[in-house]
Amino acid sequence: MRIAVLTETDPIEPRVAAVPETVKKFIGLGSEVVVQSGAGTKAGVPDSEYEAAGAKIAGSAEEALSGSDLVLKVRRPNADELAKIQKGAVVVAIMDPYGHEDALKAMAEAGVSSFAMELMPRITRAQVMDVLSSQANLAGYRAVVDGAAEYGRSLPMMMTAAGTVPAARIFIMGVGVAGLQAIATARRMGAVVTATDVRPATKEQVESLGAKFVAVEDDEFKQAETSGGYAKEMSAEYQKKQAELVKGHIAKQDIVITTALIPGRPAPKLVSEEMVASMKPGSVLVDLAVERGGNVAGAKAGEIVTVGNGVKIVGHVNVPGRLAATASSLYARNLFSFVETMIDKEAKALAVKWDDELVKATNLTRDGQVVHPNFQPKA
Repeated sequence: MRIAVLTETDPIEPRVAAVPETVKKFIGLGSEVVVQSGAGTKAGVPDSEYEAAGAKIAGSAEEALSGSDLVLKVRRPNADELAKIQKGAVVVAIMDPYGHEDALKAMAEAGVSSFAMELMPRITRAQVMDVLSSQANLAGYRAVVDGAAEYGRSLPMMMTAAGTVPAARIFIMGVGVAGLQAIATARRMGAVVTATDVRPATKEQVESLGAKFVAVEDDEFKQAETSGGYAKEMSAEYQKKQAELVKGHIAKQDIVITTALIPGRPAPKLVSEEMVASMKPGSVLVDLAVERGGNVAGAKAGEIVTVGNGVKIVGHVNVPGRLAATASSLYARNLFSFVETMIDKEAKALAVKWDDELVKATNLTRDGQVVHPNFQPKA
């Protein structure tokens, strides 16, 4: 069994799909691992470390892919890479399938069996494979660091001979994995932290981390969670009430971090232009949903925008990639845990169990067809 690890072609992607630790584990399962030269450079892993772990280094993607049964990537393969992947090979990556039906069709036509790591079901046995959680955790941490870097003052309260410096006020909007890590990080850095979410279960989590919960707690709020643990889309009436409450709160904040995303949909707008205008000069908004259209009015992907009143809106893309070494290490472990379930340990060969619930949930294309029910071509 031959496994190819490719260098990511997207210039904004510094992560890599395997690290020396997981290379050793794959080799221990009887695989030959071929890493494209330079694949780990941006994540702080030189070719020499892969070689020391037992991998072979290939000079090009073509060389790495030649004869490979399994291809590991961070992002979906592009047309050039697809042309070099052998028919019937298994490709595992973060596929970003929503709204990219043409790319799925291209993978199907290339004859690859593709798996989207971000569609992993949220069940106990799949926790170790949950890339959304591992990467969002880092994004939440980094959002606070980025917000603090742009905010021209200290975060903790400081009592000095020259006088007392008040603690910064940080408001986290959306308390999923990223939001919880942002709360914990902001608290560790000494800020006064408040948070909001439409899911009632998050109130206790917010308070357990020492932050204050802010939300309109009516009957609709009490039923605002899907069976998969995601936020439901709220009614216009609820959104209006919540916006009124948030509007008064945001005006008093120094840093606001927004993390709200519903899979497969544009990001909900949480912070209006009016709310941004109400903030003090020098305040900072960090929008973690900017790649999906953004939670903050005026946010621009890949830019830090300073609006008229001196408020900064931070719109970094691929925030987990801003911690490329850590993000790669966690992602590589997620990948290994999933791929391991597809390997026959005795035969030392790929043996995908097509009726496994993890496989069914993540398999996008197989045998020349798009097979995932959520992405069937419209009649």
